[in-house]
Amino acid sequence: MNDYHGSAAGPSSGSGDGSAPRRNSKRPKYSKFTQQELPACKPILTPRWVISVLTLVGVVFVPIGVASLMASNNVVEIVDRYDAKCIPGNMSSDKVGYIQDDTIDKSCIRTLTVPKDMDQPIYVYYQLDNFYQNHRRYVKSRNDAQLRDSEQADKTSGCDPEKNARDGSPIVPCGLIAWSLFNDTYSFALSGKILTVNKKDISWKSDRDHKFGKDVFPRNFQNGTLKGGATLNPNIPLSDQEDLIVWMRTAALPTFRKLYGRIEQDLKANDTITVTLKNNYNTYSFNGKKKLVLSTSSWLGGKNDFIGIAYLTVGGLCFFLATAFTVVYLVKPRKLGDPSYLSWNRNPSGH
Repeated sequence: MNDYHGSAAGPSSGSGDGSAPRRNSKRPKYSKFTQQELPACKPILTPRWVISVLTLVGVVFVPIGVASLMASNNVVEIVDRYDAKCIPGNMSSDKVGYIQDDTIDKSCIRTLTVPKDMDQPIYVYYQLDNFYQNHRRYVKSRNDAQLRDSEQADKTSGCDPEKNARDGSPIVPCGLIAWSLFNDTYSFALSGKILTVNKKDISWKSDRDHKFGKDVFPRNFQNGTLKGGATLNPNIPLSDQEDLIVWMRTAALPTFRKLYGRIEQDLKANDTITVTLKNNYNTYSFNGKKKLVLSTSSWLGGKNDFIGIAYLTVGGLCFFLATAFTVVYLVKPRKLGDPSYLSWNRNPSGH
């Protein structure tokens, strides 16, 4: 027994001076960071603190929610769904055949009544429902380098199935996104006078300056047997084709609006607007919907009640919790840090 302890103590005794050896030691170098000794803030959430914070959040959020809802309600919006009403009666049973027949005139006249005074600028949008621009294969069907640089015009990788013309030459712009460009058109008249729609600067400036080249021109676009949408002027660079730029910023949801232009004229309540549109875009094959939207804006943007409702919901919930905690605190107060509430300080029931 003594021999065993002696042999075990021998190697660990080191040089015999009583100091322990540090060879092959994996102990980290001492620091306050590794030992978690840095100064730290450890607030104690007392009832008064919790009630005060909840009340403060409610006081801040409720006015913001009210202001947001008021701003949204001040936005005047006209929404007209026309895809079903712009089909001739004799073609109502074959809507897809109607939209695909190029020999049929697709003109349609709609009448809109202004419900309230609308101050300029009045934004003109087209809205599509049940159109999944966020589909994986659809989103990937483009080549950003080709759109940006004329020297990359021959690169059509990733643009399947709209990448090359029949003779093998590249399509510019290639891909399904560009091919399916929205091609309904709108013109507006008020009391027999044409309302001019300004289509300048309807796209993001960053897209015009950095994503679409000034020296890139359309080529072989919509030259196939099946056209997906609008055509492009081959003499205008892509950076100036703003309808295309707006369309190619794909939407995240299946129901979306895209800016068509701006009417820079005030409209009065009960004004009657005559809209002459071309019902060209095929939404009938996938049960989609098309709507024309005229809308003003506020400091918060377009008409959207979600932000106001969200702020009011959170603010109201905080007020409710603050009130509930206050009642509990006053009716049944509890001493802070009372050790009698610890489980090991309680007597088991029944003993």
